[in-house]
Amino acid sequence: MKKRNKTAIALVAMALLVSACGGDDDSSDTTSGRIDRPATTAAATETTEASAETTAAPSVIAGGDSSRLTETTGTAPREPEVEEPRDTEFDDYGMNPFEDPIDEPLSTFAVDVDTGAYTLMRAWVNDGYLPDPESVRVEEYVNYFEGGYAAPEDSTFAVYADGGPAPFWDSRNDILRIGIQAREVANRQRQDVNLTLVVDVSGSMSDQGKLRMVKDSLEILIDELDRFDTVAIVSYNTNADLVLRPTSVSERDEIIDAIASLDAGGSTNAEAGLILGYDVADDSFQRDAVNRVMLLSDGVANVGNTGPGSILEQIGEQSRRGIDLVTVGVGISTYNDVLLEQLADQGDGWYAYVDTVDEAERLFQEQLTTSFETVARDAKVQVEFDPEYVDEYRLIGFENRDIADNDFRDDSVDAGDLNAGHSVTALYEVSLTRDAYRVDDSFATVRLRWTDAESGRAEEIEGTVGTGLLSDSFADTSPEFQLVSSVAAYAEVLRDSRWVRGLDLDEVLDEVEQLPWRDIEDDAAEEFADLLEQAVRLDR
Repeated sequence: MKKRNKTAIALVAMALLVSACGGDDDSSDTTSGRIDRPATTAAATETTEASAETTAAPSVIAGGDSSRLTETTGTAPREPEVEEPRDTEFDDYGMNPFEDPIDEPLSTFAVDVDTGAYTLMRAWVNDGYLPDPESVRVEEYVNYFEGGYAAPEDSTFAVYADGGPAPFWDSRNDILRIGIQAREVANRQRQDVNLTLVVDVSGSMSDQGKLRMVKDSLEILIDELDRFDTVAIVSYNTNADLVLRPTSVSERDEIIDAIASLDAGGSTNAEAGLILGYDVADDSFQRDAVNRVMLLSDGVANVGNTGPGSILEQIGEQSRRGIDLVTVGVGISTYNDVLLEQLADQGDGWYAYVDTVDEAERLFQEQLTTSFETVARDAKVQVEFDPEYVDEYRLIGFENRDIADNDFRDDSVDAGDLNAGHSVTALYEVSLTRDAYRVDDSFATVRLRWTDAESGRAEEIEGTVGTGLLSDSFADTSPEFQLVSSVAAYAEVLRDSRWVRGLDLDEVLDEVEQLPWRDIEDDAAEEFADLLEQAVRLDR
């Protein structure tokens, strides 16, 4: 994925480094600050003005890449290339309601960097089917895309905010975007990786080229690892087997041969596979390295304990001593999204889905190897809305990441871990009072709290959000804001959200065709537009 041009992004950063303490002690010295628009440098001003000269013409706003979109909108729906997905398991987590800040001023949730729901949707649409509404988790659609947030250089996190009206929701409301960006670690500077691969080789993995996709993906991953990294491979079907002992990546041919030897058949004992995988990771644990277990599977489990909680309970302390779990899903039919997503959440890791070799390259070449290093554990966000200026609000997505408001500063409560370079975007729909636009006061306070992965200390930063950062129109917002708002609206329609009743995919496409495509250089964004076109045809 190409990097986006970030010269004209109207975001507001608060990178507030604080001293902090651990445990449940609430005596952290929390530095706070008001969020205002940053001053524009001369260089950025020149770039922005030059961009305005080239994008001011209506043909660019409504055209550019959008002219390509219009050409194919009227084409007939293609015939499905495969049978409709079957034997799938998803969970409906409901939808966040609007809250009155007089009664509920606080909104608290665990961070989440999963993207599996988005790529799973892509696989369904490309095969000729709209996704199951229960498979849609809005935050995973939104977080598939880059937010355009600059990484902090001297602190662990930077927190960003921007917003404005969006054509997909109540015209009286604004969409507030909160962005969190972790510091980056160059590949050459990262810690060594001790990686244990747990590969599902049960009979269901022989369908739809699932195991072939796993093998191709792992070869891409191995080529991206460093010679000082180590890899072990565990396979499981009815039972679990050690295929490859922990081996230096300098012995690449041996690792590739072990991957090639994997063959599918038998029942599915995910519990046995993960127990053996964690045992191997524990035996080879390296104190100064990143220790990871990676599960690659269609999520089906039919032998032993089959639920995420019971499986991780069997693993026990190993999953809590710094051996984190990444889950990677493959396949459409005979697929258990619930198990893979919940294993990652409860195993202090994250969940992705691979449907193509291109996605494997994006995940393993461009993202995974530079984000192996954990920088924060149990990261939580709390947004406090001022009832004097906010009539009501709702968090769009994150339904299964909700945390009790009074647990925000309880550092024993499990939340989300963030690795180097990770970013998180959260969207709120807010209804502001008239007074909010007349005064220069803040209407919300954003807090981020986490446990530092290296020191084990609790840290917290906060800043305030004022109406000065809200744009007057959707067209005046940043390209990144317009993109993720469109993606969120698409997800809301797909999951039949009651908050977008009356909105259909055709209307979302109409707005997407008007996005400033000249300023959006993200391949994933162009692909989203194509997927939306396909979804519109499938919905007719």
